[in-house]
Amino acid sequence: MRVLLSIKPEYAEKILNGTKRYEYRRALPRNEAVRTVVIYATLPVGKVVGEFEIGEVLCEPPDKLWRRTRDAAGISRAFFDSYFSGRTEAMAIAVRKPKRYGTPLRLKEVSGSAMPPQSFQYLI
Repeated sequence: MRVLLSIKPEYAEKILNGTKRYEYRRALPRNEAVRTVVIYATLPVGKVVGEFEIGEVLCEPPDKLWRRTRDAAGISRAFFDSYFSGRTEAMAIAVRKPKRYGTPLRLKEVSGSAMPPQSFQYLI
């Protein structure tokens, strides 16, 4: 099973070029059958640009998660702290085998909808 995530273009690019090896989330899909993340790069790109296999999923207090993942975060500490402000738990998906699509796809081709997911969308 696959899940579609909306990711800012700069972070989508870092995932696909291998410099961002963790995707941080406040909410994660609960279905354990999900093995692949499909990347929708938000506007101004507005296309499905690639995918990656899900590695380890981490759920820890923010400070502990940052210490564990900072060398492969692909984001600044300030952005991390702002994103998880007020949270007692922070989550990260380890990126494995990122794959860039040769031709980016329209969202409707992948999800059946022209509306990007707020958090995530399961794909069959």
